[in-house]
Amino acid sequence: MTPGKAYLSTEEIRPLAERSNAMGVWLVLHCWGTIALVVVLFGLWPNPLTFLLAVVVIGSRQLGLAILMHEAAHNALFKNRRLNDIVGEWLCGRPILAELAAYRHYHLTHHRFTQTDKDPDLVLSSKFPTSHASLKRKFSRDLTGRTGVKQLMGQILRSFQLAGDKEAMESAASDFAQSFKAPQFWKSMPVFLGVIVIMSVIGDWWWGLAFWLLPYLTWFQFVLRVRNIAEHGATEQSENPLQNVRTTMAGPLARLLVAPYWVNYHLEHHMVMHVPCHNLPKMHKVLLNKGLDSQMNTATNYGAALREAGWRSA
Repeated sequence: MTPGKAYLSTEEIRPLAERSNAMGVWLVLHCWGTIALVVVLFGLWPNPLTFLLAVVVIGSRQLGLAILMHEAAHNALFKNRRLNDIVGEWLCGRPILAELAAYRHYHLTHHRFTQTDKDPDLVLSSKFPTSHASLKRKFSRDLTGRTGVKQLMGQILRSFQLAGDKEAMESAASDFAQSFKAPQFWKSMPVFLGVIVIMSVIGDWWWGLAFWLLPYLTWFQFVLRVRNIAEHGATEQSENPLQNVRTTMAGPLARLLVAPYWVNYHLEHHMVMHVPCHNLPKMHKVLLNKGLDSQMNTATNYGAALREAGWRSA
């Protein structure tokens, strides 16, 4: 589960894998602070442009919360294990209807069997490359909220169906976690609704619906799909850690709207999964300095990654 040991020495890995409580606090504050900032921006200058900016940025920060929960799943968000799990669960996972424990179990299986027949994510990545028309339909469903509504309704329905059936709930946990969904929906719903209520109390009655539910149903679904495609879509189905995953380079705009918290360095993450996200750019440089750039599966930007997956001119 640590393929990077074939390319990096223990002495090189150790400083990269160093966790920081201070950095963990900063990342969580940055994520929620960015959300607060765009809501305040709309409150000061309410117009269609600031409204759209708020929806898009908040949707990207909802992905940011998912990424920080992912960090916590690897015990990399905080040095303190208890703090790591509490913050990862209640400030990162539950507000987006996710659940840390279920996600951790599923995700570690993905790392152990990346792009092999036992990879629970293979069902997602094996669909690519696909056609331009297929990707266009998927993105359209995401951005219009159809994907989000369908998944949310499905999550609610399954929670009713599985209520009280512990064995069935455990077997379904992986399916839920795959898309950052909590198998026990009713434990996460109060937190999700709490964010909506807080926004509505601070602003107008509809702010919570507009600035938490709407981004969750639209932009969050879109960037979640883009992230999944860029990471493993149209990559090699093998155990080669340099080719069965993709790193996508991202500039400031992409990091704001699509790739928060260094999630784009996915090849490096799979090399040594317990390296905190803020150290992944350093690992990338170390691998390049070893002359591995020609062997590493990288895309120059998210447009290039999507083109590999099928997003070409019709």
